[in-house]
Amino acid sequence: MRRSRTGTYRGKRAVDLLLVAAAAAPAALLGGACAVAVRLSGPGPILYRQLRIGRDGRPFELLKFRTMVDRPDNPIFPDPGRITPVGRWLRRLSLDELPQLLNVVRGDMSLVGPRPALAYQVERYDERQRGRLAALPGVTGLAQVSGRNTLYWSERIELDLTYIRRQSIGLDLAILARTVRLMARPAGVEGHPGDDPIASVAPLDDPPGPEA
Repeated sequence: MRRSRTGTYRGKRAVDLLLVAAAAAPAALLGGACAVAVRLSGPGPILYRQLRIGRDGRPFELLKFRTMVDRPDNPIFPDPGRITPVGRWLRRLSLDELPQLLNVVRGDMSLVGPRPALAYQVERYDERQRGRLAALPGVTGLAQVSGRNTLYWSERIELDLTYIRRQSIGLDLAILARTVRLMARPAGVEGHPGDDPIASVAPLDDPPGPEA
């Protein structure tokens, strides 16, 4: 499979758009139901927006369904008591990520790739780890189907670098298939290892957003 100058395989964008178009009708119905549930869960916006770092270090606005009460909190190690009952189910089934299909349409993300990190996390990457930024971030990825948040960031980055080297249509379809199977499993959805040097919270210039 030939690579373009951006480091991805040729046709990846077309595959993303084709798959999003094929899933558009059921995704719209499911997303509408999720939006109504979030609205009924309490005051606050339906969508949660957070600045993340994309390909080549460019920031973009990540979209999710809001799963927590609408007030500031730690974005990486949130207070579990702030997750709404609706939000708990959305997180368990990974449906809070559904609005990121709009990020894919916009060209900010791909269906498969490294999950987008926060700016302060990227600042902690070493030179080799910054190779993770060579690809568009993904709604799902090799790290997500290999352990989710139970992995340390250094382990996730190694899996992401492996994905970038090996990426192909076949690998993307295999990761998407594994993602669908894992969506009903709650393991690895919440939290990060508390002693992870990349994820751990240090004093930040800006106050953290309301949820991860």
